[in-house]
Amino acid sequence: MIVDGVASAQFVGDVGVSNETFTFLVQLPPDHDVSLVRANTPLYGTEGEDLMLTGTMKNSGALTVNSYELIYDIDGGSPVLSTLSGLNIAPGSSAQFEHPVPWSMVGPGVHTVTLRPGLVNGAVDGNAVNDVLTFDTKVLLPVPNIIDQYLSGTPSVNVIADSDQDILVPRDLDFHPDRERNELWVLNKDVESSGGSTVTFFDPGAPSMDWMWKRDPNAWHFMSLPTAIAMGDNGFFATCPGVYDANHNGGDPFTGPSLWSADTSIYADVVYGPLGSHFDMLHVNPNSQGIAHDRWNRYWVVDGFNGDIVMNDFTVDHGPGNDYHGNAVIRRYAEFTITKDPNDHIVSHDVLDRSTGQLYVVDHGGQRVVRLDTRSGSVSGPGTYGPWESYAEYSMVTGYDWEVIINSGLVEPAGIDVQGDRLLVSDHSNGDIIIYDLSVDPVAELGRIVTASPGIMGIRIGPDGRIWAVNATTHQLLRLDPEVQTGVTTLVAPGAAVHPNPATDLLYVTGMKDVRIGSGLSIYNGAGQLALRSVYAGDGKPVSVSGLASGAYVLVADGRAEHLRFVIQ
Repeated sequence: MIVDGVASAQFVGDVGVSNETFTFLVQLPPDHDVSLVRANTPLYGTEGEDLMLTGTMKNSGALTVNSYELIYDIDGGSPVLSTLSGLNIAPGSSAQFEHPVPWSMVGPGVHTVTLRPGLVNGAVDGNAVNDVLTFDTKVLLPVPNIIDQYLSGTPSVNVIADSDQDILVPRDLDFHPDRERNELWVLNKDVESSGGSTVTFFDPGAPSMDWMWKRDPNAWHFMSLPTAIAMGDNGFFATCPGVYDANHNGGDPFTGPSLWSADTSIYADVVYGPLGSHFDMLHVNPNSQGIAHDRWNRYWVVDGFNGDIVMNDFTVDHGPGNDYHGNAVIRRYAEFTITKDPNDHIVSHDVLDRSTGQLYVVDHGGQRVVRLDTRSGSVSGPGTYGPWESYAEYSMVTGYDWEVIINSGLVEPAGIDVQGDRLLVSDHSNGDIIIYDLSVDPVAELGRIVTASPGIMGIRIGPDGRIWAVNATTHQLLRLDPEVQTGVTTLVAPGAAVHPNPATDLLYVTGMKDVRIGSGLSIYNGAGQLALRSVYAGDGKPVSVSGLASGAYVLVADGRAEHLRFVIQ
């Protein structure tokens, strides 16, 4: 409803319902009224990381918004207030917001986040009814960093699943971001006429492992010969197609990443929407080779046809099975070239280190790895390829920082992952997984895991810190376990100890003075398998081990290679 040219009220009807009645008062809105419409804040985070609180606001007042206060609190705690200024948001218009002070996530578990506006243009907000946004974010313990354990001894290669579990030409894999679910998704290439498929594994590698194969009825377009999968932090995931034209009719290359729900009751369910279950698709990335999640609905895609890196932000999806793409923001980075496999089979994956903003990209044809600083550069003009539909923004980015960090020792590089200052790259030609040290300049190779399994493409570090991979030649899902070391161990800190040893139900850890309270503790059994995750509560505080079977165990504090041995009896 418009009063004197100002939006005063709006109504949303029920789908499929006619003859609805709405009651309203004809009057001008208050001068100052900021309504918080939507929060685009991750549903999952990792303890110790900073979380930016973002979303969409609307100026529901009668005057232009030049500034407003934005306030948040965690679990009803102390409010954090900042003023967003230098704005020019007209009445009835919406804009994105980002609180400049991140939430430093501490304390594993579910936390309630509350966002609300304060003063608007220095005046009191005239309508408190539409102010508050409340949502939950789950904070998870960090993945234990055990990569250096693979550099000693002989790691074992374990076949977790194969074609008997519907794995057919797998190209990539990823874990659900809620690591406590221990849920792994494998992406199958399949054939062009039907499109790709996924196999979801529940408790992969465990005796209780179960799996579910699914293919969307419109996968021939939205998941055509897919090359990569990336799980988001908001209940969605994205895939990218390896074809030039997803319509397969010789027309424009109407091709790019697709967004899907990670809810298996929605994904690939035929009852959702006229165009299958996909939630969005963008169309300026033909022959895509890799995809890496950033935050919310933002993904980084390797455009194999143009050899560029493209940031694809779906922003607000169009819902399952629909076709509106006008909300998207797309930015193309074209100052270096990625060369895809000319046979369109071996992938060129990428991965984003969210803590630094560095994107690591496999250049398959160049036999190298490139690093791009996603926090550098500036928008320099409209996108130079396509587009074939309208987007909120499609731009070129120039002046960003990038460098070649690995240019030797790779034959057919394909998959990639990163943890801390360790980078892992798979070589399709021989199945080697190479471990690099990112803390030195130039980047140095530390060692190789020889899997003797040529055909490996995607690789991923799992929730327990172990390395997982898919082999497109042997149709296998693999898990690599470091060799269990025996003999004298190094303590986490001088004087560190566990007692009683042997233990039965409670284990007390002492002397870990350089380990931060709240840090994750991982306990591995004699086979090197993660048996328990806990939290370091402080010197002398107990860890419950009552659920562990009798045997020898190793306790490791997150981020450390040192460990303590104990026995359950």
